[in-house]
Amino acid sequence: MWNEKNLFTGCVDVPLTNRGVGEAIEAGNRISNIPIDIIYTSSLIRSQMTAMLALTQHRCKQVPVVMHNESEQARIWSQIYSEDTKRQTIPVVKAWQLNERMYGDLQGLNKQETAERFGKEQVHRWRRSYDVRPPNGESLEMCLGRAVAFFKEKIEPQLLTGKHVMVVAHANSLRSIIMYLDKLTSQEVINLELSTGVPMLYIYKEGNFIRRGSPVGPTEADVYAYTMSLALYRQKLDEIPH
Repeated sequence: MWNEKNLFTGCVDVPLTNRGVGEAIEAGNRISNIPIDIIYTSSLIRSQMTAMLALTQHRCKQVPVVMHNESEQARIWSQIYSEDTKRQTIPVVKAWQLNERMYGDLQGLNKQETAERFGKEQVHRWRRSYDVRPPNGESLEMCLGRAVAFFKEKIEPQLLTGKHVMVVAHANSLRSIIMYLDKLTSQEVINLELSTGVPMLYIYKEGNFIRRGSPVGPTEADVYAYTMSLALYRQKLDEIPH
């Protein structure tokens, strides 16, 4: 909602607009036939809203359930005691490491007024440089440090066990992860533009990440030809009576 007001958002916990809600639902339609075993979101509500709205469109009909491991009591209180019910859920893990880049003293400021105050070139350096940070904020390099470390430590092990993982985050934390996946240079990553609400599919094979672009719709045949497991999952969904 702050993007709509032309305000720097960063790590301020602002929700989606109606347009964002629509984009999340459309993204869900695009991936409605793709298997998802676990979801990672940032700790920010707009990321969690996107994930939950997208999953309402999925044909598996599994229920996304937020994991609460912030304390032992929270873990116990949110525990599921039915193994059958567990199999019908998709765990959702919240991680601050996937948060948007922290914009420091710029958070909440109007972008146009900030450019008039500090100059367009200075604001552009804060926003688009790899290693220049806004006052009391993070550079893209710093954001990359936390996001990629989390990806390597928590998400890659899931992929190694054959899990299908969905990551829902933000422009700069996703840029950071894509830099790692696609082996981009610092110059290439600052020029990388990501559209909101557009899913990107990667295949993890023999330790390498292969980008397969964005599914344009749930029936895009080519998507399911990438791996045998995707093809079998699609076939299984098609056999479910409606």
